[in-house]
Amino acid sequence: MVINVKKLREEFTEPFDLVNTSDGKTLFLRKWVPTSPSDKAILILHGITAYSGPYEKLGNAISKVGFTAIGLDLRGHGLSDGIRGDYPSKERLIKDLVETIFFLKKQFKTLLILGHSLGVLTALIAKTNSKEKIDGLILMSAGKTVNPGVYKKSSILQKLKILLCSIFRPSKPVIHYYREGILGLDDPLFNFNYTLRFMRLVSFQDLDLSEELQCPVLLGVGELDELFSIESAQSLLDDIPCEDKKFFIMPGAKHAVEFTDETFRDIKSWLTSKFF
Repeated sequence: MVINVKKLREEFTEPFDLVNTSDGKTLFLRKWVPTSPSDKAILILHGITAYSGPYEKLGNAISKVGFTAIGLDLRGHGLSDGIRGDYPSKERLIKDLVETIFFLKKQFKTLLILGHSLGVLTALIAKTNSKEKIDGLILMSAGKTVNPGVYKKSSILQKLKILLCSIFRPSKPVIHYYREGILGLDDPLFNFNYTLRFMRLVSFQDLDLSEELQCPVLLGVGELDELFSIESAQSLLDDIPCEDKKFFIMPGAKHAVEFTDETFRDIKSWLTSKFF
């Protein structure tokens, strides 16, 4: 299905911003604005297959605390430009994140980043590469290793097809992303096909965490997360070089968190204690 992203952006009626990147693309920022003007904002970075739209409950909950919540659609996702399910390089991913942060820091004195699943990786990439001050990180639904048996192994034929495509047509999404219980199958703005070069970006192995993160970090995982165990999430937090860090468990929550008052409770308490 071909999606007319420009047309959908033009028809969008709720609050949003657009970031024009240095290579001429447009990135979409969905906004949830508090009732009273605020100089504080939280940038939400979505998980793989998703985009900013499914984080509406989270965005609304954040806005009620007194922050403007801003959901970025990564390039090739949601209402942002780009080939669906592709990123040309890690350097371009870094530039998109840094340019988005620069855009937001001109509007907000305090800026935090909240990453969910894949967004945990992109949040850490953003923090370690941006020269702008990031005041805090909220990391959700990620761990050092995925639970065994979550993903089916590709056949030799599938691996060969992916390899050949990555050589001759690197921008063609040829890897089908699927796991049991995946959401968004009925939403045309979700991605389920990716390029090999995109999938090679979504790994913690190449992430440089050698320098101390000069901001508080909150990391949480759902009690029933299908991808990451509580121990794996705690292990990830242990590896993050930061003096001010806290771990929490979201009761009853799966990987794709449904944000109720209970699952948001620890985030709200942390935000209130650190930034008000």
